[in-house]
Amino acid sequence: MGAWRESEIHDQHGRTVVITGANSGLGLRAATVLAAKGARVILACRSRQRGERAAAAVGGELVLLDLADQDRVRSAAADIRDRTGDRVDLLINNAGIPAGRLRRTAAGHESILATNHLGHAALTWLLMPALRAGDSARVVAVSSIAHRGKGFDVDDLGFERRRFRMAHAYAQSKLAVLMFALELQERLRAEGSPVLSVAAHPGFTGTEIAAAGARNQGLGAVARPLNALTKAVSQSVPEGTIPVLYAATAPDVLGGGYYGPRKFGEFFRGVGPARVDPRAQDRTLRTRLWDRTAELTGVRPDPA
Repeated sequence: MGAWRESEIHDQHGRTVVITGANSGLGLRAATVLAAKGARVILACRSRQRGERAAAAVGGELVLLDLADQDRVRSAAADIRDRTGDRVDLLINNAGIPAGRLRRTAAGHESILATNHLGHAALTWLLMPALRAGDSARVVAVSSIAHRGKGFDVDDLGFERRRFRMAHAYAQSKLAVLMFALELQERLRAEGSPVLSVAAHPGFTGTEIAAAGARNQGLGAVARPLNALTKAVSQSVPEGTIPVLYAATAPDVLGGGYYGPRKFGEFFRGVGPARVDPRAQDRTLRTRLWDRTAELTGVRPDPA
């Protein structure tokens, strides 16, 4: 498994793929590779300009999606179901925002959780009828090594009572992403669905997320040098996308699996099973998150 490469991806003609945040970084790389393999790729992006540019580059289609706005999540899901004839074979929940200042959405949700977890959970539930109609359909959640950090509180996901710490907010959002993926697989299995829910993380990859985090903290002056430094000491985006593509396409992937790089504490190179924080394995805690997510998004869970 550690030597797995993009060249092992089987032909994707006839498959419809939806990738969130596909205008840059891991999402753009995944879109480029899967389109080259013949897939119909729908890039779900917040920025029309950047999304159109990326869609043109990979030969894909753009759907506008703002994960922090539940009304727009619903609109995007309806658009995807309409243009695909209600059939999706692969959903890669990749988009995300980094740590930054405390911000709240129009609905009052903490913005990192809203974007990284709540929006993806709602989109997945809303697209589940289309995924059930797909061929060997999968949902791939992109988590992070940071999911093992501090700060998760299912009773105070929005930092209403706790002091906000940006590192805790980011770690919480990525733990929620992984918990949701594992709980989704349990519920799909219980109903006898062939749809698989899996997760992956890119290790330490030179995306734009560090620079974006600096800008979110009002440190725009250091964004460019920080970006250059990150890329100098990290693995490339194509290397970091390997675990995501493996989770999305490899025939031996197991539902409920979590995959990441193999070397140097899962920071670099290859792909293999990744370490899961014990909190994500707590079924009671996952159920509480599942129910709380439904309350915060206003979307009915599917499977229930």
